[in-house]
Amino acid sequence: MPSLPFRILNVFTRNQGTLTGNPLCVFENAASLDSTTMQALARQFNLSETTFILPSSRANAHVRIFTPDYEMPFAGHPTLGTAFVCRALQLGGDDLTLEMQAGIIPVKAQGARWTLQANAPTARPVDAQPEALAAMLGLQPSDIGANPSWIKAGKEQLIIPLNSEDAVRRARPDSAAFAAIKSEDGHSMAYIFAQTAPGRLLSRFFFPSGSAILEDPATGSATANLGGWLLAQQRELPLSYEISQGEYVGRPSTLYLSVSADRRILVSGDVIELGRGAVQL
Repeated sequence: MPSLPFRILNVFTRNQGTLTGNPLCVFENAASLDSTTMQALARQFNLSETTFILPSSRANAHVRIFTPDYEMPFAGHPTLGTAFVCRALQLGGDDLTLEMQAGIIPVKAQGARWTLQANAPTARPVDAQPEALAAMLGLQPSDIGANPSWIKAGKEQLIIPLNSEDAVRRARPDSAAFAAIKSEDGHSMAYIFAQTAPGRLLSRFFFPSGSAILEDPATGSATANLGGWLLAQQRELPLSYEISQGEYVGRPSTLYLSVSADRRILVSGDVIELGRGAVQL
């Protein structure tokens, strides 16, 4: 009976608080597992994502990312958390690369803070009026900011600027309206944000699970897509933001977004290990 070691991490923690940030399960050696078993294990742990480390001839490790329902080509907090485990397993040091469906993702660390470089983004307009987006979020059309867009810097998601911090806090998604607006791969996901102070944003991320709409504590892929949205808006570079997320799910999280003068999108956050174990299959 094989024993499969795993680690439980928290990623994008707030001040490295033990029970802050977004939880992640990382299986240290998944070379013996098939896709069906990986998916079943992700359902067993029932976290937003579970990752599996495999050998790679192109990078320090090959990483597969599963939600409880499907495999993802890229996600932010699984990238940073898995890089943390790869360093602990001596598969790489503070500067490594991870092979994912979305491509080769560079990741660097300074102590507990890890930074990924996202893929160059693509952008396309959303085929929905402000009234439809407002209905989707339980808001008023006047709450919707300019130029909501589909952005893909690894995983396509809908980026919706809101006109006030209050609007971000009032959002109450409607599952039926939500399901009508889908990404290129058929998923309904929305990232909303507003500025709260110079260099600071408040954000929330919503995604479906069955007939329910769930909220993510900290979403690195959407933060990368926000960088793509800022590039599409032709904002002056370089720029950086500290982003607060997770308040409404009891998991305060802090994410850092930078877009460099040469248009590189960097997403950073602090990672801590919470515990270890093994699954017997």
